[in-house]
This record gives sequence, structure tokens and C-alpha cells, in this order.
Amino acid sequence: MKLSIIIPVYNEEKTIHQVLISVASLKLPCTKEIIVVDDGSTDNTRKHITNSREQNEKLKNIKVITHKKNLGKGTAIRTGIKRATGDYILIQDADLEYNSQEIPKLLSPVISYSKNYNLKPKTFISVYGSRFANGRPVIPLLYYLGNRLLTILFNLFYGTNLTDMETGYKLIPTKLLKSLKFTSSGFDIEPEITALLVKQGVFIIEVPISYKGRSHLAGKKLTVKDAFGAIVTIIKNKFRS
Repeated sequence: MKLSIIIPVYNEEKTIHQVLISVASLKLPCTKEIIVVDDGSTDNTRKHITNSREQNEKLKNIKVITHKKNLGKGTAIRTGIKRATGDYILIQDADLEYNSQEIPKLLSPVISYSKNYNLKPKTFISVYGSRFANGRPVIPLLYYLGNRLLTILFNLFYGTNLTDMETGYKLIPTKLLKSLKFTSSGFDIEPEITALLVKQGVFIIEVPISYKGRSHLAGKKLTVKDAFGAIVTIIKNKFRS
């Protein structure tokens, strides 16, 4: 099996090097490819990516795609999906909120699902890393409440029982992702992905992960506007044919 790890990045000069080293050094029970999509960064992110590749042997073969201007996280992810060649895709944010050393946790159910889950043949499965499965993580209260409310709303509309619909850690079959028609360009890509998976009858498994959320002052880019966009996306995709 081959895993494609897509890293969308926008103005993360302080963390991108550490993230790249962590992902490249990760030992997995499969092969991996790393795809970095620089979404029009205006700081020194691009320079740090170049320096990291030149100075570290493990990073020489990563794919780097550059958007001339900032198009949004959703667009960056869609760009990465088009270039992915693995059997599964995982999105890795370019900050340090998600611990890449926990990626094997998400791979484990995929490797053993045929033995542990009573699924119909050819059923697609996806694995979500839940930040809230074990209670509230290190995250500002406002962001915690917003995430919980969005997940509750999603569950009401789609009849699911997820604990963290908005998680950035989603492990999804590449063939399936490439077949879906996404329209989101920003952070609303998260609810859109989950909505389309549920409507396709995909079996979603959640595994607990750790999480260290940043505040807005520390570089968090989500806003109230993004939360409203997520609500619109949840409702719109419920009735989308």
C-alpha cells in the first residue's frame, strides 16, 4: 500500500520545516509520498521549503506545487489530490496542531479492517482522527465549542454519530477522493468531504488523536465567517444531487 500525504501550506514559515522533517522521518507500514502545496504564501514559507529540501536527503523527493496567489485550503487540497498517486490520501496541516507521529493510528484500521469489521465486499472505508474522542484537548474554548456545534449539526442532518467532523486528519481512499466533485475552496472543504463520503455510503472509523490547537494570535486562521461557511456547506450538500 502507498500513502499520499498532502500538506497544504499558507504562511507557516515558523513550522513548515519541522512538519516536513517529522513527516519525512515517519516510519509507516507502507510506502509514502509527500505532496506540499504552497498556497501563495507571502512570508518566507517557500524559502524554508526550498532550504529544507536542499539540506535534508529525506526531503529531496517530495513534490512541491506552488499557487501564484492564495486560493484557499480547499483549492490547495484539491490540487494535491490531482497529483496524488497513493492508494490512500491523508491531509497534514503545516502547523504543529496535529502530531504526525500518530498517522500510524489512522492506518491501522485500514490494514486490518477486513478482519475486524463486518463490511460488504468493496466497501470504501475512511479513518478520521478524532480530537474529541477522549474529551476536550488543548484548544481555546471558542474553537472547541464551534467544532462541537458543527459536528452536532452535521450528525443531525446526515444521521451520523461522529465526534469530530471537522478534524483535519482524514484518511481516505485516493480513488474515491478523485471521483468526488468538490466545490469548496476554503476551510469549508472539511464538511464537504465528510458530507460527500456519507452520501456515498463510506464507512467512517474514528480513532482518538492528540491535538494542540493554536489561538488566533498564535496563527490560527479560522474565523467566525469560516464557521458560517461550514454551516452553509453542511446544509447545501445535504440536498445536493
